[in-house]
Amino acid sequence: MLNREWFEGKKCLDIGCNSGLITIAIAKKFCCQSILGVDIDGDRIEDARWTLRKVVKTNAIKLPSMTPKSADVNGLQNQTTKSPTEMTLEKSIDTPCLQGEDLFDIVSFQKGNFVQNWRPPEDNYDTILCLSVTKWIHLNWGDEGLITLFWKVWKLLQPGGVFVLEPQPWSSYQNNRLVSETAAANYKTIQIPPQDFQDILLDKIGFRKVENLTSRLSGSKSGFNRPILAFWK
Repeated sequence: MLNREWFEGKKCLDIGCNSGLITIAIAKKFCCQSILGVDIDGDRIEDARWTLRKVVKTNAIKLPSMTPKSADVNGLQNQTTKSPTEMTLEKSIDTPCLQGEDLFDIVSFQKGNFVQNWRPPEDNYDTILCLSVTKWIHLNWGDEGLITLFWKVWKLLQPGGVFVLEPQPWSSYQNNRLVSETAAANYKTIQIPPQDFQDILLDKIGFRKVENLTSRLSGSKSGFNRPILAFWK
């Protein structure tokens, strides 16, 4: 669903990078000038750095296939018996343009709270990713935290830059509202549901257009119904 032109030779930021698999795969496939993954969880950042070292060492760690035949509801194969570094990427038609130690010059990871106090090392980026993160920001910091996320992304993007957003559905909020007292309290006060994010980003924040990237998937299982949206500044 992602276009090479959004990443090739571009400065990129991945908010909520988790264990870094998507961050590293994008760098390998699309030849970013740089890509930084940031996550609030220090353990996940250590996982990401370890995975990067493993990828550089073996040059064989790859993301699971996302073909319709084997995809589950998250678009990924069942990985219950595999650790992140045991997974192998499905070989793409395009040969990855970055190999081996080149990735150390391109990919980096930092621990940080993007909403509250983390300051990125760059003043602007060409492409910013935020995949399956908004729910946790929303539950931890409410509507104010969500708007702060959107404003910070807007300010960090170059004119013409792309913001790729995967919001979780409201049902996911319901399932996770009791993970903490803070989440439970914020859940009761949230007034901006995920279905309104697009209008907020276009009408309030100032993005000029949006595309639903999920509509590009043809023949995929009906279980993958979470929208992935691209917004242009």
